[in-house]
Amino acid sequence: MIYDLIIIGGGVAAMGAAVYAARYELNVLVLAGNFGGLLQQTHVVENYIGFKTISAMELTTKIIDHAKSYKKVTMKETMVKDIRKLKDSFKLKTTKGEFEGKTVLFATGSFHRQLGIPGEKEYSGKGVSYCGTCDAPMFAGKTVAIVGGSDSAAKESILLAQFAKKVYIIYRGEKLRAEPINFNNVLANKKVEIIYKTNVKEVKGGKFVTSIILDTPHKGSPELKLNGMFIEIGYIPKTELAEKIGVKLNKKHEIIVDKHSQTNVPGVYSAGDCTDYDFKQAITGVAQGAHAAQAAYEHIKKLKVDY
Repeated sequence: MIYDLIIIGGGVAAMGAAVYAARYELNVLVLAGNFGGLLQQTHVVENYIGFKTISAMELTTKIIDHAKSYKKVTMKETMVKDIRKLKDSFKLKTTKGEFEGKTVLFATGSFHRQLGIPGEKEYSGKGVSYCGTCDAPMFAGKTVAIVGGSDSAAKESILLAQFAKKVYIIYRGEKLRAEPINFNNVLANKKVEIIYKTNVKEVKGGKFVTSIILDTPHKGSPELKLNGMFIEIGYIPKTELAEKIGVKLNKKHEIIVDKHSQTNVPGVYSAGDCTDYDFKQAITGVAQGAHAAQAAYEHIKKLKVDY
């Protein structure tokens, strides 16, 4: 069977594309190592239209269930290992066999960026974490730090403060780059302390993390005692497969798309965190997926090949 659209990725951008493609009566195959994406690692979502407050897990479950409700959508939990461009289609090799599609959507998302400092790798899972939602309860009554200055770092500090007795935000910049409401929540929380113009140089400990070394002394000492460090310094897009078939990337290795989520390769689209779209939110990823589905539908209509 040759699918009309093969979607690589299991996050909300992929699900948005699957829903819209199914409504265009396209046969859709969604391939992902796991479904839900990075949004599942968020605690509470308060900026997705239709839900004043909803847990990220519940929201992703609802979105996935919506996509699954269409008979035109097939989902397979498998990793895509390779992709080849044929004359008028694409052949994908996965851990569960090969699949062919007339069009392909990359909704491959991204993975957490690392600091690359001594001790980070050694203490990963032993006090160093990249997911507050996953690990916050483990630090009840303890002292932790978040490295980063984004909106995600601000929200994660509020989550951690529900468990930890003290939360430091360590940021190399001069002011957090958070939404005003989240920035104000940080300032209002007495458990949270922001340390600006500072970088973490090293993670130290025994069996578990006991301290970190700062490049600027805090209260007279470069060593900050704590039990855990959460790293929230951005993400690296997963775009190696797209690059292999000639899809153009920007300097950040994000997939370059137009307003219809189309790449430079005919029949290839992209949506979500792996694209060069600046405002990376669940709602914008879903919208990009919807655009991609519509563009794929128009592309397939123009194909002259008789399948």
